[in-house]
Amino acid sequence: MAVIDVTVKLFAQYREGKFKVEQRRYPEGTTVDDVITETGIAVDRYPIGVMIINGRHVQEDHVLTDGDALALFPKVGGG
Repeated sequence: MAVIDVTVKLFAQYREGKFKVEQRRYPEGTTVDDVITETGIAVDRYPIGVMIINGRHVQEDHVLTDGDALALFPKVGGG
């Protein structure tokens, strides 16, 4: 099976105990949701707010391609 290289960038609470930016390898056909699961982000505690690939907003089912840069941001609360 072919593999792809993806740059994963985590922001705010997602960085806690993890990383800011990492180059990662995934099997071809990997989705954004697969990456969220694989990185162990606690979406029950910090729901996904924004997912951006190469500067464009995407959904969880978006299939990654080789060379993509994925940025994950939690929902921001406040008032």
